[in-house]
Amino acid sequence: MFRCSVAAAAGAGGLARALRPLSPAPRGRAAAGNLLQRWNVPIKLQMSRQVASSGVPGGKGNSSVFVLIVGLSTLGAGAYVYRTLRENKERFTSRVTTITTRSQEKESSPGGKLSNLSPAAPGTRPEVPSHVPFLLIGGGTAAFAAARSIRARDPGARVLIVSEDPALPYMRPPLSKELWFSDDPNVTETLRFKQWNGKERSIYFQPPSFYVPVRDLPFVENGGVAVLCGKKVVHMDVRGNIVKLSDGTQISYDKCLIATGGSPRNLPAIERAGKDVQRRLTLFRKIEDFKSLEKISREVKSITIIGGGFLGSELACALGRRARTRGLEVIQLFPENGNMGKVLPEYLSNWTTEKVRREGVNVMPNAVVKSVSVSGNRLVIKLKDGRKVETDHIVAAVGLEPNVELAKSAGLEVDSDFGGFRVNAELQARSNIWVAGDAACFYDIKLGRRRVEHHDHAVVSGRLAGENMTGAAKPYWHQSMFWSDLGPNVGYEAIGLVDSSLPTVGVFAKATAKDTPKSVTEQSGTGIRSESETEAEASEVHISPSSSPTPQVPKQGEDYGKGVIFYLRDKVVVGIVLWNIFNRMPIARKIIKDGEEHDDLNEVAKLFNIHED
Repeated sequence: MFRCSVAAAAGAGGLARALRPLSPAPRGRAAAGNLLQRWNVPIKLQMSRQVASSGVPGGKGNSSVFVLIVGLSTLGAGAYVYRTLRENKERFTSRVTTITTRSQEKESSPGGKLSNLSPAAPGTRPEVPSHVPFLLIGGGTAAFAAARSIRARDPGARVLIVSEDPALPYMRPPLSKELWFSDDPNVTETLRFKQWNGKERSIYFQPPSFYVPVRDLPFVENGGVAVLCGKKVVHMDVRGNIVKLSDGTQISYDKCLIATGGSPRNLPAIERAGKDVQRRLTLFRKIEDFKSLEKISREVKSITIIGGGFLGSELACALGRRARTRGLEVIQLFPENGNMGKVLPEYLSNWTTEKVRREGVNVMPNAVVKSVSVSGNRLVIKLKDGRKVETDHIVAAVGLEPNVELAKSAGLEVDSDFGGFRVNAELQARSNIWVAGDAACFYDIKLGRRRVEHHDHAVVSGRLAGENMTGAAKPYWHQSMFWSDLGPNVGYEAIGLVDSSLPTVGVFAKATAKDTPKSVTEQSGTGIRSESETEAEASEVHISPSSSPTPQVPKQGEDYGKGVIFYLRDKVVVGIVLWNIFNRMPIARKIIKDGEEHDDLNEVAKLFNIHED
């Protein structure tokens, strides 16, 4: 620290002496020496000098305050610069290292371009690139859809998927549907299954040959998609565009997608039960869960599924088929009055429950778990109404919790009502960060803020995020659909808000042989309906001449062959379930988008041609 002062001068001579330091300094080494001497004035001498001035010519007042302000400002600025440099040291060093590495990689390639032809490159390439243009966190459906979308718009793009899952990206729906109906004894190894139309396919989106080795991603001439399996992103530095993996590896990026999905919830009663119960519990979500449960179903005598939603009901039907041939007892219990009780109206929920029972399942509605314990070699489930259930293994299918652990380090907002990362209409959480799939809480311009946990939403939101990461700037307007099959003969598709607490109107007709999931699969060639269902929206809707002028309103106890269920809010259709009616989603999507009141929903039901033979 130094102090600067100008001695007071009286008269012309004093003024000249006072202004002498302001005259041009001599050049050369002498000047440097004088300057050093000037800076090395002893502190005592500095303190003894008068700090006073009469001010600028023509002015009045004391300049002490001015000198003090300048000194304090200089000191504050120095402290700020020091603190800023100290905080940014690690980030700065990392970025410099990244730039240097990329420059070296570029220089080592022929013509200064990244290439896989450099003979020395394979031996010196790091296992994980230090920088990628597109980083996708999560290896599920949304991430794969985004990668495919990015490459479609930018054929030379280099995309890295970091997945905690040890497997390459795969589709989840067959894990609770078609795989269980396979006759192949090695299905847990091949993970190939026959669709309802008899055609065989793999659970994986693409074979391993589709992907680029991770270490080669920066060097391949036309870019590609690489998957880093078995690694978890544990920290995000959104200012520095850097993520840190669980093993300490750091990767910088230009644009990033968060598609971390969700983790299956557990019941508090089971969490309190201890390790002996936990060892006999399956939280069904991944390939390993399917493999494990399939093996268990061959070894035990009784399996209890807790949950009456999509996953619980699908697994109950799948395992119920085995109950007939292998003597396996399958129990399904849930707190609602019937299967899919939170989605379907009561009469259709009751019918679905009877359908599941006919599959060989002991369905126990209105069952709330109080406690779980081990007695001998069996598990004992005590219900709040006093009933007890003895079983060998438990499958908990009670919902999904979005994975938002990165929100804290990244400073991203989590929705307090629906969970998940809050994003705008373009699925952006920050200027260069997008979120898609189960973890995204987005705003629906028709239905309000939502978070959706279905396969088609993962496909559509991932695809849109990928487009926007390459500059499309498109809003999320698409109403995603979801579907569920209770075996090859009963299935439904839904769109919008389908909540059994809403008023509903159902219109049904007699089904034909083509009104089954098996039939629609034969026509479309795939059982993954989102692959055949597009973002199309019916521009015009026509009432078929063959439609009945008086559609049937459902009656309790009848066999619901096929039909349409409308969900209403303030007399406006906000959700639609198509029961054994397929390939009509564009019509349903337009009805919801129009948001109009309808005096007679029987007439609206005719738009779906439900009475066609």
